[in-house]
Amino acid sequence: MVKRLSIGLFLLLGPGVFAQQPVPEIPFDSVPNLLKLPQDLYLGEASGVAVNSKGHIFVFSRGSTTGPAYGATAAQLLEFGPDGKYLREIGKNLYAWSFAHAVRVDKDDNIWAIDKGSDMVIKFNPEGRVSMVFGRKKEASDESGPWTRATPPRPAVDGQFRQPTDVTWDTQGNIFVSDGYINSRVAKFDKNGRWLKQWGDRGDKPGEFNTPHSIAADAKGNIYVADRGNRRIQVFDPDGTLLREITIDVPVPAGVQPWMGNPPSPEAAARQNGAPWAICITPGPTQYLYSSDAYPGRVYKLSLDGKVLGVLGSTGRQLKEFGWIHEIACPSENVIYVAEILNWRVQKLLLHPERQQQTSAANR
Repeated sequence: MVKRLSIGLFLLLGPGVFAQQPVPEIPFDSVPNLLKLPQDLYLGEASGVAVNSKGHIFVFSRGSTTGPAYGATAAQLLEFGPDGKYLREIGKNLYAWSFAHAVRVDKDDNIWAIDKGSDMVIKFNPEGRVSMVFGRKKEASDESGPWTRATPPRPAVDGQFRQPTDVTWDTQGNIFVSDGYINSRVAKFDKNGRWLKQWGDRGDKPGEFNTPHSIAADAKGNIYVADRGNRRIQVFDPDGTLLREITIDVPVPAGVQPWMGNPPSPEAAARQNGAPWAICITPGPTQYLYSSDAYPGRVYKLSLDGKVLGVLGSTGRQLKEFGWIHEIACPSENVIYVAEILNWRVQKLLLHPERQQQTSAANR
């Protein structure tokens, strides 16, 4: 049986309705001027961020665009030191570069780039050389354009992608790709890149997806899929058996302004609130799940069973505010990195839960 976990203002228990404890705000700081870019280098939309075992920061940016105003190539992978000092560009003019989506680093410090535009996932070794390729870009000799959604959906093709979004690995080194905007599935390969299986299809039933946008694995090898269009995180075992479903239902504070335009209608706000754009899971003996939404633009800290432990941030353009967090890297419980599409930047966030506890104690 699928266990559905929902965090909100009220719990229905028998005949009565009882208010939950409010979800606490987590105090945090953002490191100013984190990335030190060369004078002639700029970030575009920062779609991905990852951190390796040495603390190096990898940013997948929709920068260095080439081509026409519409449909331009927009992907650039940059590496920075722990202090934010620029180190190098990886894969300059790579054949797979088309439209950056996400970047991940595995346990061996290999760097994985997911390109939505070319339908490819590229594995680089720590030295920055291509060591494995997944998917295939449409040929330049053909008259072709981006994939479009069809009704009924086109059947997914084993071993190929249609606008993939993210990658993760289980304890055996098996590779899981969330695929993605056109396909609605998880694709599984073994550690050597051999195709194993897929699961999921477009829909809103348990085990189905509507834009599986981000993917992560816990220490047991369970696979967490940010099912953004269905406003939930689905958790599977490595074979694709659905274990549980997590929804985030923290009320939206009054007066929250979206990054652009007027406040959404109550119905639209309800669809966006808690809808997971990006997820990551911390290392360590006690793991935590972080998730972000576009509106009201918050980061949520959860236990792996789906309890919301705290929230931080909101939409905006200033430091400690967010514009469409597209990927989160969480190398530890209280240090996380967020890549923002609309603000063209990466922020390093330092969480201070001890201040939260002190504040709570002082108010008793």
